Amino acid sequence: MLKLAGRSVGRGPLLGAAALVLALSAPASAEKIENLVAVFSGLDKITGRIIAFDVYIGETVQFGALQVTPRQCNTRPQTETPQTTAFVEVDEITLENEVRRIFTGWMFAASPGLHAVEHAVYDVWLTDCKQSSTVAPPANYSGPPISEQAAAGEDPLAGTAPQLGPSEVVPRLKPQP
Repeated sequence: MLKLAGRSVGRGPLLGAAALVLALSAPASAEKIENLVAVFSGLDKITGRIIAFDVYIGETVQFGALQVTPRQCNTRPQTETPQTTAFVEVDEITLENEVRRIFTGWMFAASPGLHAVEHAVYDVWLTDCKQSSTVAPPANYSGPPISEQAAAGEDPLAGTAPQLGPSEVVPRLKPQP
């Protein structure tokens, strides 16, 4: 028996209440979707150009003097809070033609400033993950199996929308003040 506020109380109600508090405070685990393609943006600080590029999981793509290799890219279902993460390795090719690892870790698309690769000349950050790409996989691709290529501008995770013909689209007049 425990004494609580001067009264004797059995352990059953306290243990049950403690279990309920622990169950309610535990984070809900949303299922993750493992994607085949990681989408990055890269900034060339010399020219000021920003380039978006797709990289298959396990593939290495060169952006300037950097080599970017995603090892895993995860998203959540559309019914959950969006969270896009990727485990990435970034190597730099030095002027002596040596490869030096400058980043290994998780990148989060929601906070690119915290987990981006900041180089003297180039910056690289994760923007998205997707199931397919209009870019063909490399000849020696050894990542997860690819089911089919998406047509330009299509994303298989986006769902389907009815196609409207020109006669079904009715323009609306802009309201006048």
